[in-house]
Amino acid sequence: MEKVTILGAGLAGCEAALWLADRGVAVELWEQKPQKHSPAHTLNSYGELVCSNSLKADRLDSASGLLKAEMDLMGSHILPVARATRVAAGGALAVDRDKFSEEITRLVDSHPGITVIHEEATALPKEGLVLIATGPLTEGALAEEIRQLTGDSRLNFYDAVAPIVTAESLDMEKIFAASRYDRGEADYLNCPFNKEEYEAFHAALTQAEKAPLHSFDGTLTVYEGCMPIEVMAGRGADTMRFGPLRPVGLRDPRTGHRPWANVQLRAENAQRTLYNLVGFQTNLKWGEQQRVFRMIPGLERAEFIRYGVMHRNTFLDSPKVMTPALHLKKHPRVYFAGQITGFEGYMESAACGLLAAHSIWKALEGQTFQAPPAGTMCGALLEYITAPNKNFQPMGANMGILPGRPDIRDKRQRYLAVAQKAVEEMKDWLEGQGYPLKEKEN
Repeated sequence: MEKVTILGAGLAGCEAALWLADRGVAVELWEQKPQKHSPAHTLNSYGELVCSNSLKADRLDSASGLLKAEMDLMGSHILPVARATRVAAGGALAVDRDKFSEEITRLVDSHPGITVIHEEATALPKEGLVLIATGPLTEGALAEEIRQLTGDSRLNFYDAVAPIVTAESLDMEKIFAASRYDRGEADYLNCPFNKEEYEAFHAALTQAEKAPLHSFDGTLTVYEGCMPIEVMAGRGADTMRFGPLRPVGLRDPRTGHRPWANVQLRAENAQRTLYNLVGFQTNLKWGEQQRVFRMIPGLERAEFIRYGVMHRNTFLDSPKVMTPALHLKKHPRVYFAGQITGFEGYMESAACGLLAAHSIWKALEGQTFQAPPAGTMCGALLEYITAPNKNFQPMGANMGILPGRPDIRDKRQRYLAVAQKAVEEMKDWLEGQGYPLKEKEN
């Protein structure tokens, strides 16, 4: 069977390598450690967790718990390691990061089907299928080759990203749908401030505590077109009102007048279950974001499924260049997995590695890969990164991207019902695709 080359021994690369090697595929895994470390990494072992040691909730009625359940069925090698090296963390699955990484390394190095090349990958192999899983800090000659394959504008770097909230947590008694000057079809949701509300919000924003930058982020330049909202607020009381919070062309139907200031929310997905706070790129601490941004009219009970962040992150403009099979549209032998695709988070990265492995396996068998149903968490994330989206940003697992159950009022019961259906859909998909079904190991 044809050899597969995998670049990067992070969570995505290791999941893919182990899954494919178990099925008799000869895997050549390139990992630059220990000869070279990125600014974020310190261990010589694989699957290193850079920041938190938490892999988030393990309950089925949570987004991360559902993702884990699907990964178990798909044949994850990472999750059994995580459970074997877990440490007490309440309802979350947290691990001893050193033991976790050491055990992943042992599994990979001892597998007879995997050959590890301890060198920096500076170019893609000329022939054969290749999976790029080099993560959000991809740089140098490899990053340049990816740019050439995808087009200069198709490998993004962002400094600051705005928060995302769920539609169901918004107070629509205070929010109205409209586009400025009634252009378009009311594409935005609008949160109108009166003068007193705005002044209180501005004061809180200027005093809120900022998050420290990681050492590997370096000194970040604040670009005018991507300025953190707290930096803008610090330039004067009216700066935001003449920027992203400008109220011109809008009329508050409750008062019949133009708001003093206005926050716009833009749909983050086609189903309009998630909304992005337009212009609210930020480096505030997450707790501060929740406290201050809930002062925006209509967001008093907002559920944040992603907080604003400010750090280095290299990722593909996946909707423009990637297929749901996780290979480039113009270069079908080149696959991607992990955070470089826009799957945001530890487990999401590993799940993407599994999806890529399943897709590559189909290609090796001469068959066509069919993506999991959009009712599964894996399928919904895959759909998110490949559906048209001119404002694409990375996304982690969240219940907002799954089909809802508005008939169930209790939130936890609603999420559980959605998750249970997703698990059944994942089982049906795996069986329909002819993949071996793997039950959870305890």
